[in-house]
Amino acid sequence: MVQLNDHMKLSASLQLIGRCIVSFIFVVLTQFAISLVPCFFSGSPFFIQLTLSALVLLVVVGVGGWSRRILRVYASAPAFVFLNILFIWGSYVAVIRRAVSNLMDALFNGQIAVIVIGLCRILSSDPGRVTHESLCSDRLVESSGFGVEPGNKNSPSLRRVRYCKSCKAHIKGFDHHCPAFGNCIGQNNYVLFIALLLGFLTAEASYLVCSVQFVRKSQKFDRNWLEINLVGNLAISTMLFSVLQILWQGVFLTWHLYCVCFNIKTDEWINWKKYPEFQLVQSEPGESFTRVEFRNPYDKGVLQNVKELLALR
Repeated sequence: MVQLNDHMKLSASLQLIGRCIVSFIFVVLTQFAISLVPCFFSGSPFFIQLTLSALVLLVVVGVGGWSRRILRVYASAPAFVFLNILFIWGSYVAVIRRAVSNLMDALFNGQIAVIVIGLCRILSSDPGRVTHESLCSDRLVESSGFGVEPGNKNSPSLRRVRYCKSCKAHIKGFDHHCPAFGNCIGQNNYVLFIALLLGFLTAEASYLVCSVQFVRKSQKFDRNWLEINLVGNLAISTMLFSVLQILWQGVFLTWHLYCVCFNIKTDEWINWKKYPEFQLVQSEPGESFTRVEFRNPYDKGVLQNVKELLALR
């Protein structure tokens, strides 16, 4: 039995190492592919380069999906995120840092440190898992038609408990399963999740400011230097990558701030027809059918919703 457990641990470790190696390859492939945009389209407007970079990212994602389906090669999403952070930070230290002030340098390095710590915390955090004993004691009823509903709706321990298929666990305040952070986002780590999103946005905005300063100072000395130098291409390509990250993460953060203000979870918004408390059944006199409309029973006003989120940390 001991040998079997050791063999399983070794197999899991080797599998994790393999996924991290695949993630490293995809990070290098992604950043190299984006660096080709300023190399071959240096004379194009920034918006054109940004659009081409977005298309390149879509192609890389497609290649990743193809390798996963056809070759059965799997990457680790958290490792991919972490390695991209290291790549951007390495580019900053090797190239961009020389053009920024000491204050900006300290600020950016501090932001990277906060992001790394936040990633480690959210990877190991408990999103609000409900144990089997709690489910049995509070008579939690699960059905394929209506998701997960507590038998005692007044039970505070089972309020808004949902089932995550990825983690195969019941989660309090389940919002969504985040592959990038390798964990469910639920009641216990939702505030950390939003703080981490803010951290990513501020760090990427700081890197964007630093890289713009570097490009301007370089062009001041030699206008053709950025077009023929590999370092110049790296500065511009990472700047393009940061802008794309800011765009989609900004939309993502806006959505979650909306959810906080109206006390709704992503899973509840998408699958509200599975949960009876979000269904308002209406029938007009003389009509032979009923209408099911959406209602949010948890919305208590923006201020109270925010207070409730902070109180549930």
